[in-house]
Amino acid sequence: MTLSKRLTTGKKPKPDWNSLSFGKFFTDHMFVMDYISDEGWTNAGIVPYEPFLIDPAAMVFHYGQAVFEGLKAYRAADGRTLLFRPAMNFARFNRSDDRMCIPPIDEAFVLDALKELLRIDADWIPDAPGTSMYIRPFIIATEAALGVHPSHAYKFMIILSPVGAYYQSGLAPVRIIIEDEYVRAVRGGVGFTKSSANYAISLKGQEKAIEKGYAQVLWLDGIERKYVEEVGTMNVFFRFGDTVVTPELTGSILPGVTRDSVMRLLRSWNIPVAERKVTVDEIFTAHKAGTLLEAFGSGTAAVISPIGEFRRGDESITLTGGEIGELSQRLYDTLTGIQYGRLPDTFGWTVEV
Repeated sequence: MTLSKRLTTGKKPKPDWNSLSFGKFFTDHMFVMDYISDEGWTNAGIVPYEPFLIDPAAMVFHYGQAVFEGLKAYRAADGRTLLFRPAMNFARFNRSDDRMCIPPIDEAFVLDALKELLRIDADWIPDAPGTSMYIRPFIIATEAALGVHPSHAYKFMIILSPVGAYYQSGLAPVRIIIEDEYVRAVRGGVGFTKSSANYAISLKGQEKAIEKGYAQVLWLDGIERKYVEEVGTMNVFFRFGDTVVTPELTGSILPGVTRDSVMRLLRSWNIPVAERKVTVDEIFTAHKAGTLLEAFGSGTAAVISPIGEFRRGDESITLTGGEIGELSQRLYDTLTGIQYGRLPDTFGWTVEV
């Protein structure tokens, strides 16, 4: 498959890099390719960022076949553009495709296409402190048909968005409410994927949290409603004494790229890491005993997000005096240092564009 290019004749004005929000601005170009059942993936090209026509009967509207990914490109001080473990994102993309009965993409080809897209829109990559280029690959089912079956046609796209911090508060600890009414995912479902449905189902809990003044929801398992799974947009970690614990991957939790990176960093520092079940009662009991030293979320958007408060019903606990914990700060500094090229990448995680 070859990569065609049709570049824009009128570039858009760029926002102020020092006042970027998250996901509000989009670059001049995007990558697109189509899947046709008799041909496979075809028509790969970089084109101007623009609306496109889609049939009202496209199956994505009716049966929800859609998956996406999220990764970032970083502007290093020496001018290089760096990606962070992009192969893991595209491998996970194909795992999501498989679960949603979507044909797999050629991961190497798409990564090369992404690099070319970033080179073409290189002047959109921000260089202000804490900014980056958010990358959103996604697939939607486009066959015009009614009837429940996998689509025979799809569109894959990559769009780019220069972004600032995901949370307006930056590294200030976020307040988390534990959801005890709604369920996000169960084993055997799509909780381990980045299917669009997996996020749509979380919106009601997130809406409730915001109404009560909280930034995010801590989701529990869908069966017993007592085991911690993940925060709305992040995996979650707890520092119990000398050991860092994160919920084990059981099929209902997203296997995060940043999650894996955190665990590998901790082990390289000889800090014990455990992947196991964690109950809400254990969190509150450990806090009362003084052994819950800190908690934080991890994800592409926020990297590391310290947690300052958990609320369960009428009961709440505050961690680290409402300040960022020592380990959370060290992880954030190290991960962002590697991502922006400020620290040596001894793991081989960064990929130069």
